[in-house]
Amino acid sequence: MSELPARLSAIDERIADAARAAGRDPGELTRIVVTKFHPASLVTELHALGVREVGENRQQELSAKREELASLPGMRWHFIGQAQTNKASAIRRSADAVHSVDRDRLADALHRAATDDDRLDVLVQVNLTDDTGRGGVAPGAAPRLAEHILGLPSLRLRGVMAVAPLDEEPASAFARLRAVADEVRRLEAHADWISAGMTGDFTEAIAAGATHLRIGSAITGPRPDRG
Repeated sequence: MSELPARLSAIDERIADAARAAGRDPGELTRIVVTKFHPASLVTELHALGVREVGENRQQELSAKREELASLPGMRWHFIGQAQTNKASAIRRSADAVHSVDRDRLADALHRAATDDDRLDVLVQVNLTDDTGRGGVAPGAAPRLAEHILGLPSLRLRGVMAVAPLDEEPASAFARLRAVADEVRRLEAHADWISAGMTGDFTEAIAAGATHLRIGSAITGPRPDRG
């Protein structure tokens, strides 16, 4: 078994083990492979291995890869990075889901960028740190942002997303995210996605109810040197 299939299989086994340990069905979980800085050819290899959910952090890279790989069937592209409002149109053209909506202006820009009747899946990004410079809305403000999104008919509110702080145990951080997710779900019953968990903390995220895991180099290998 070559390295990429072996890494993918190993992560999927760990995800399944963590789900069963939490009393959950592994089939409930969506594993998103983050291919940041890797070439489009790697996505083609992943597709051949059955991967259909891919995440990108940068709009330019998302747009370029989606265009190059338009012929790959069944792919879903997730934008998971910080979004600038002036990139909203480009993001909307390339993303099937945007995990990082953290302000009204961004939600409004994504809504204005709609060109057809398709609805864009979006998540409220929650900042679990005290650093206001990080991406995400404060936990207490997430329901209000969710209500704003619900008023934009071209967007479909799917849930919440967060990154665990470096200076806190992931379990406690994800428990707080779960509480925010429960508040958002009271506003919209179908907003049941919790995008949380990366290579180092997806076990804790699964235990806290995560539905979408964002796994990068543990599957793809080290990111290429960008010079």
